[in-house]
Amino acid sequence: MRARGIAPKVYEIEILNASEKDLKEINESLGLALSLEEMKKLQEFFVSLRRNPTDIEIHAIAQGWSEHCSYKSSKPVLRKYIFGIPSKHALIVMQDDAGVVEFNEDYAYVFKIESHNHPSAVEPYGGAATGVGGIIRDVLNMGAKPIALVDPLFFGPPDYPYEKLNPGIKHPLYLMQGVIAGIRDYGNRVGIPTVAGITYFHEDFVNNILVNAGCLGIVRKDKIVRSVVSKAGLKFVLMGGRTGRDGIHGVNFASKILSEKSEEERQAVQLGNPIIKEPLIHAILEANDAGIIKGMKDLGGGGLGSVIGEMCHTGGVGAEVHLDKVLLKEKDMAPWEIWVSESQERMLLAVEEKDIEKLREICDKWDIEMSIIGQSVEGDYLDIYWYGKRIVHLPLEFVTAGVEYERPYKIKKIEKMQEIPTEPNYRNVLLSLLSSYNIGSKEWIIRQYDHEVQGRTVLKPLQGIINHETHGDAAIIKPLKDSWKGLAITTVANPQMGKIDAYQSALYTVDEAIRNLVAVGARPHSFSDGLNFGNPEREEIMGEFHEACRGLGDAARFLGIPYVSGNVSFYNEAFGKNIPPTPVLMAVGIIGDIRKAISTDFKKEGNSIYLVGETKEEMGGSEYYKLIGAKSTIVPKVNLKELKDRMEEILKAMNENLIASCHDVSHGGLAVALAEMSIGGKMGAEIDLSSMGFMRADFKLFSESPTRWICEVKKEEEEEFEKIVKARKIGLVGGENLKIRDGNRWLFNIHTNILRESWRSALKDYLG
Repeated sequence: MRARGIAPKVYEIEILNASEKDLKEINESLGLALSLEEMKKLQEFFVSLRRNPTDIEIHAIAQGWSEHCSYKSSKPVLRKYIFGIPSKHALIVMQDDAGVVEFNEDYAYVFKIESHNHPSAVEPYGGAATGVGGIIRDVLNMGAKPIALVDPLFFGPPDYPYEKLNPGIKHPLYLMQGVIAGIRDYGNRVGIPTVAGITYFHEDFVNNILVNAGCLGIVRKDKIVRSVVSKAGLKFVLMGGRTGRDGIHGVNFASKILSEKSEEERQAVQLGNPIIKEPLIHAILEANDAGIIKGMKDLGGGGLGSVIGEMCHTGGVGAEVHLDKVLLKEKDMAPWEIWVSESQERMLLAVEEKDIEKLREICDKWDIEMSIIGQSVEGDYLDIYWYGKRIVHLPLEFVTAGVEYERPYKIKKIEKMQEIPTEPNYRNVLLSLLSSYNIGSKEWIIRQYDHEVQGRTVLKPLQGIINHETHGDAAIIKPLKDSWKGLAITTVANPQMGKIDAYQSALYTVDEAIRNLVAVGARPHSFSDGLNFGNPEREEIMGEFHEACRGLGDAARFLGIPYVSGNVSFYNEAFGKNIPPTPVLMAVGIIGDIRKAISTDFKKEGNSIYLVGETKEEMGGSEYYKLIGAKSTIVPKVNLKELKDRMEEILKAMNENLIASCHDVSHGGLAVALAEMSIGGKMGAEIDLSSMGFMRADFKLFSESPTRWICEVKKEEEEEFEKIVKARKIGLVGGENLKIRDGNRWLFNIHTNILRESWRSALKDYLG
């Protein structure tokens, strides 16, 4: 469907003589989400041209200048701490819409994580589904076949009182069910396994949930495509879904604070269609195999404006676009609506004219629509036409490069304190932790996702004896048929610690990502970072952002592990309440032989149990202190040299087949990690904590100190293991009970069935 009859008009916006009040009214009425200073800058530009802008021009500029598209608040900080970290093991082939990293001589893996927070808060099912769809396209447009998805999610508590909800805020349980259904339906229908994720609950996410999505793909190095057009005369071909009014001002909406009026902005939420996406993936990959794609980018945030502007500006060419050639879902769409629409399932390809017919044959084969909407041209201008009339004539630099701010920031001072509670009933504390929202089983969620479609998932998200599976640290994918080499994938975040100390929490997040990958036998290789923060116009929020980025950068630089892609989501605030600093890492590791992969479940009676790493009395942000209501600002401190040394030792021991099972010690501490290993192996253990030194037993059991693993070592391999790994033996695998003592004092003796029942009960009352 194209516009028929009388084409919608293009209007001139009176801006040359506008007062400050007028500029504010224009900004508000058009939904531009710009500041007064930015409106003045826009006014000055058109004063220099001695003309008013058209409505499509002002919308195009606002889209390009949005926080979501331009990274105007975060770029200086990212350049300082995150960008350009040299790699010791990973060869970065390319950094574009997604990171491209060498897998072997012939192939590269491609991955990225990003947010879809605001849309999911307004329309949880559609917002989450299109978040998945968008991240798939980011990987696809590098020429890669998407082979795995991850979903880190953050909600308010499922039992949050309805009467405490602010106006317009939906209940966490409703949001969670809608988000999970959206991820499930989209991922399952498009045929890509969801293999890892987080479901985290905290009161600070009641007003503003976080929905992050990540995707990993595989591509032959000689088939990698860039999101750049660097040659004039290439045709712009729009493929896939049609363009509609869904997703209009999506990036502008994402660059604003949520309020009780946010429900009125449902048009900013895109409508996903996985039934189109699946054949679109096939068509794109076939066109890429045929060698006819000279540049490609997906239409996500910013729509056509972002795609054409960024591709051409980066490549140093201009663009000529004919909007009346765009296939539409709806009648009478105005040109500005077509330009900024974020309708889903669309890809823009730059193709030589001689290859158009071949592309048309491929589209016909897969029943995918395509239309030629313009071409690259010499120069550096964006020219848009509407039924033969030019309605936009702007320099790409001004539209696309946007603005950039060195925003003021304030680093908060942390007053060190830690309450020492009375000694608890250890049995009750462990069972309560196992059944808590953040530690308990997420099986109800995981089982809804097809994590085995495509037949590549070697190590699953749930691990252990069938019907007794437990929590896994990372999933492993086998990307190639003719190679035993694999990719390990994990996601981590620590908002509870971040609320106290953004810097140390960021270090801890990297530490935990490393622990998870090493626990399955993979060498940590590269990171993608999803940075979720509050309002950057507030000094304390920018202070948190600086500290978190500094921590992420310091850890990655020391370890030589680069950030190859990422995303920043600001303005996660509602009713004056910001989310805690929540950097989310999607981490990828390489395992040379998937047949040597290690899972978390105990394997054999009589095997020895070793604790790697030091346990300290640092309880800030811990699940134990949250459970008992104790306060501490002393968060766990990471020693990067210790992390690097222990990582190398464990990987060496695994390579020599000395370790039967391994689990990192994190949320809930040592006691929870041991319980999870017992649950998955359907066998208990006898543990003595006395070798851990002189500290109270609850610190030994529930501290979340970093750089710690539990290793199950084959009885006959103890001597060799101790030569390689700095660790202390704390017990033996065996029996049906988890029995823990501290010297002569028994702390608890719990049957594995009781541990399993507590762990599985966490969300049963709310989700069944």
